[in-house]
Amino acid sequence: MSKTLIRGAKVLGGEPQDVLIDGGTVAEVGSGLSAEGAEVVEARGKVLLPGLVDLHTHLREPGREDSETVLTGTRAAASGGYTAVFAMANTFPVADTAGVVEQVWRLGKEHGYCDVQPIGAVTVGLEGKKLAELGAMHESAAGVTVFSDDGKCVHDAVIMRRALEYVKAFDGVVAQHAQEPRLTEGAQMNEGVVSAELGLGGWPAVAEESVIARDVLLADHVGSRVHICHLSTAGSVEIVRWAKSRGIRVTAEVTPHHLLLTDELVRSYNPVYKVNPPLRTERDVLALREALADGTIDIVATDHAPHPHEDKDCEWAAAAMGMVGLETALSVVQETMVDTGLLDWAGVAERMSFTPARIGRAEGHGRPVSAGEPANLTLVDTAYRGPVDPAGFASRSRNTPYEGRELPGRVTHTWLRGKATLVDGKLT
Repeated sequence: MSKTLIRGAKVLGGEPQDVLIDGGTVAEVGSGLSAEGAEVVEARGKVLLPGLVDLHTHLREPGREDSETVLTGTRAAASGGYTAVFAMANTFPVADTAGVVEQVWRLGKEHGYCDVQPIGAVTVGLEGKKLAELGAMHESAAGVTVFSDDGKCVHDAVIMRRALEYVKAFDGVVAQHAQEPRLTEGAQMNEGVVSAELGLGGWPAVAEESVIARDVLLADHVGSRVHICHLSTAGSVEIVRWAKSRGIRVTAEVTPHHLLLTDELVRSYNPVYKVNPPLRTERDVLALREALADGTIDIVATDHAPHPHEDKDCEWAAAAMGMVGLETALSVVQETMVDTGLLDWAGVAERMSFTPARIGRAEGHGRPVSAGEPANLTLVDTAYRGPVDPAGFASRSRNTPYEGRELPGRVTHTWLRGKATLVDGKLT
């Protein structure tokens, strides 16, 4: 592989430095570096981060290739600065066997835009009745370490306890979609003032918070790791904060859209704002930002949920839940966390690369930008600001809530083990 010299980049937002990539690794970091025959990338004023890691992505393949494939999803990931994504199990067939997770893993290997780590289902068919082949998925070529029924809650306490006990044997983690199903029957949006005024079925905060409370206690009882998917309420923050103060092995994620958008947007009845869990109140948004800043919430995860046009271009009640997010995540985090002074770029690297890689045991990712480390890197033009145009997305779907909205920051380059997957904002 050829050499690449990234000249004058602000590594993790610090002082400008040169970074030399040789083959698949970072060869040298310093000032005034030179390398004969190296391709030079002028990066003055730009921020260099370790490649981003998304612990919560829906790639839809197998079964829903009309909305996304592993190829289009990983191209979207590379466009957003990601070098590794964890693919959720709610495919058709469900990723509840070694065969299905290996299929997804091999597709990721073939396409090469980023590493794809499958997430295995906790229960057979996501039905919540019987544990899936957790051990077989872990022992497969895919080496699954994260298990989730995302899209559905593991609502049975006994099943959840057994899952936590099982994954403890190989240091796995259960990622819970916290939603008490009986409290959310017919729910269409956050339960509150706006839902009452619009006459839409309400999704109460307690439906999320009650499951999180139960599961952190179960994790404590078993001594296992539990991860809370797409945490969305101020009350959930307080429960996780309490659990961490007790030394319980809990981690939590927040999505970019829950850091920025509120349920007031539902007044438009535009199904692009319909998502699971629903957009919450301004109070919740501010609590989530503060929790991400102080470390109560560990990471940002996209919950990239692509849907074809017909699943969103319909009346609100019939629309699918979910938003695409891989290509806009870093911009939203810059807007909500960096530009507001809540995080610096080193903090962004911690929450979007180092920590998600550690939670998911993603070997070779979330590593420091230093000599000898894998050259998984992303370069960001933080001075850029412009409108979001979904027509230019690499994702097969266009269900973004940010269309036409001005956001800061633009990923210009992404390198996966030294190979450029994105150059000057264009996929290679």
